[in-house]
Amino acid sequence: MSSSKPILLRFESKNGQFRLTVDPADKFPTLLSKILDNLPGNADSRTLTLSNKAHGGEDRLLSSLKGVAIERVGLKHGDKLFIKYTEQPQINGNAAAPTASASQPHNSSNRLNGVPIVPTEDLPIAPLPQSSPTATIKNPWEIVHQSALDDRLDKKDGKIPRLRDPKMCRHGLKGMCDYCMPLEPYSQKYLEEKKIKHLSFHSYLRKINSATNKPELKSSYMPPLSEPYYRVKPNCPSGHPQWPDGICTKCQPSAITLQPQPFRMVDHVEFASPTLIDSFINFWRLSGAQRIGYLYGHYEEYTPVPLGIKAVVEAIYEPPQIDEIDGCTEGEWENESDVDEVARLCGLQKVGVIFTDLIDAGAGNGTVVCKRHIDSYYLSSLEVVFSTRLQARNPKPTKWSDTGRFGSNFVTCVVSGDENGGIAISAFQASNSAVEMVRADIIEPSADPTVMLVQSDEGQDSSGQRTRYIPEVFYRRINEYGASVQENARPNFPVEYLYVTLTHGFPNEAAGIFNASDFPIENREVIGEGQELRTVAKKLGVSGSKTNGGNGMKSIADFHLLCFLHGMGILGKEEESLLCHVARSHDIAEGFQLLNTPGWATLLAILQESGERPSKRPSPAVFNGDRQGYFDGSEQLAKRFKGASLR
Repeated sequence: MSSSKPILLRFESKNGQFRLTVDPADKFPTLLSKILDNLPGNADSRTLTLSNKAHGGEDRLLSSLKGVAIERVGLKHGDKLFIKYTEQPQINGNAAAPTASASQPHNSSNRLNGVPIVPTEDLPIAPLPQSSPTATIKNPWEIVHQSALDDRLDKKDGKIPRLRDPKMCRHGLKGMCDYCMPLEPYSQKYLEEKKIKHLSFHSYLRKINSATNKPELKSSYMPPLSEPYYRVKPNCPSGHPQWPDGICTKCQPSAITLQPQPFRMVDHVEFASPTLIDSFINFWRLSGAQRIGYLYGHYEEYTPVPLGIKAVVEAIYEPPQIDEIDGCTEGEWENESDVDEVARLCGLQKVGVIFTDLIDAGAGNGTVVCKRHIDSYYLSSLEVVFSTRLQARNPKPTKWSDTGRFGSNFVTCVVSGDENGGIAISAFQASNSAVEMVRADIIEPSADPTVMLVQSDEGQDSSGQRTRYIPEVFYRRINEYGASVQENARPNFPVEYLYVTLTHGFPNEAAGIFNASDFPIENREVIGEGQELRTVAKKLGVSGSKTNGGNGMKSIADFHLLCFLHGMGILGKEEESLLCHVARSHDIAEGFQLLNTPGWATLLAILQESGERPSKRPSPAVFNGDRQGYFDGSEQLAKRFKGASLR
């Protein structure tokens, strides 16, 4: 029972005014039945909206205030709220009662003794997609937890300092003018001088935020970012049947005009060691088939680009797959969550995907065929769709978006031949528009890798209903006269509008955290490489009853070994956390602490029994130093059986 004193709230709708006595600790949804008692019977409770002003106020759906107490929003005794709602359409003179569901409040006609009827089953409510406009978050800067890197970049001003111009500056050393004042991080002149093709995400954020929120206007703050949405909006307030039975201008998506995305979420991909790429493409060298792997690493600030971000790759995990000469097919990755957990314990996360597209040139000198160039393509339409699906599964949380998410930091890398016949890496990201167009089922890959197809409106499900709505799609290009013209994207359009390019490279000195990566890579049994207990024993320095603890501590800095040990399930959670910390930090003191844990002792005992064993018997031909030659081993075998009885 709440100890707070009841208060009186006034409500006004287009039908008149009424008062309600409420407890300040009550939640807003508990007011639904009381409010519906004072409204006409055809009022649709799904569209019931509360506002602090009659016009120009902040409207909030009552159904969106679940879990919010009345006292939390600052309402006091005698305050007035304004109610807005839509009426249900009339069918044969009666209001149509929509089907009640767990995700929608019941209308006023579904009541018993003045109380709305609730479902008999307490089903979990599936949250709306975060990209939906109905899933916007109020004050996302207070709720959303973004990465520590984004928090650090948010605190930086991002200004680009400039030195005093001796020709144009007429002031002293402590003065400043237009020729030497710092530039904004989105300065187009600076980007052109440094040959930076795209704005960084935080530079783009500063640019649009300065245009969206102007402190001099003293207006309320608005999140500057909003994800594109190309699907039919659910729960249209116009009162017509839901799509595909009905549609109007309020819920149908607008026409899409594609333009190259001016920014990129990640600016650079850095591989911690060249050994990562060398061991990855070694599969192609041995088999001639292509390979795919997932990149695990972390994100850091990239100083060559103003407010830039780079993905540092520390390991490549190769999931189960079927590899062929012209591509590969992913299998069921059953232990994906386990690998992600090992990466988390090591302070890493999944940052991207990498795959090969290599064909030997047949010259015998190690050169490969150059398939991707300016006259063909760099990323095919099928690969763009593949990238968009992975980026949609790994969204980027940010407090600057009205949905709490915007884009993705997930990157795509391709290992293919360059124009000189060498093996090169290319890095890309699908644009935010491409991710939403794939979500909305607007585009599909083409047999021609250079173009993307626009779907038709004829898609139907098993019941014969339309499954997608395809808006008009256009794209802008520069024609032969140098003018920007708009073209219809049907039936296809160039795939270059759907991705941005990233730079890549290696550090001057390899400083990866996994510096002992010689353990066999997973899922390579097809080329004769397997992960076995005897391989683990050899890696950790276990031979028979002997154990080289120091060698084992130096050898655990291997991501593939850590994943294999996690799959064995011998170590406890705390022991495994300590193991991953030792592998990352290379701390000798914590390494000896790991040696004294019971789980590690159990692992060594198992390896001593089933791991690497020393040879107990000499080879058939044994060297005899006295005779200066070799003698047959049958004599030694006879001596071993001397005195043996057959009884």
